[in-house]
Amino acid sequence: MLDASRVILGTFGQAYIDGVWQTHINKLEASVEIDKRELNLVGNTWKVHKNGAKKGTGTMSGYKVTSDMIRRGFEKFDIISKLDDPESFGHERVRLIRCMPDKIQLANWTAGEEVPEETTFTFEGYELLDPIVAN
Repeated sequence: MLDASRVILGTFGQAYIDGVWQTHINKLEASVEIDKRELNLVGNTWKVHKNGAKKGTGTMSGYKVTSDMIRRGFEKFDIISKLDDPESFGHERVRLIRCMPDKIQLANWTAGEEVPEETTFTFEGYELLDPIVAN
């Protein structure tokens, strides 16, 4: 049976851009999609698939604290996502390689409210640095 204490909460997640901890980030999502090529082969009644190009996309969001994303512009950077929970089997770190913003938010504010900042991006590779392994 699942030990509920081992379920990881995102509360202890961390994001690093080029090695600098982004304390204002409260959500990070990244995924890879593969372009599978569908093939029809003679003598086979099943469609088969060949791996094609991969595409990495993601979104990070949080609160506006600095002008770093505006200053950075569309230069590429690496993100390290760290997912940790004191009750889990360990932590997981994934490096997203050569990230580039899709757009840069220059202004988005309302009087009396926290200023949110969301950046969608693409990336060109990933590396699992530290996997979580059950004991």
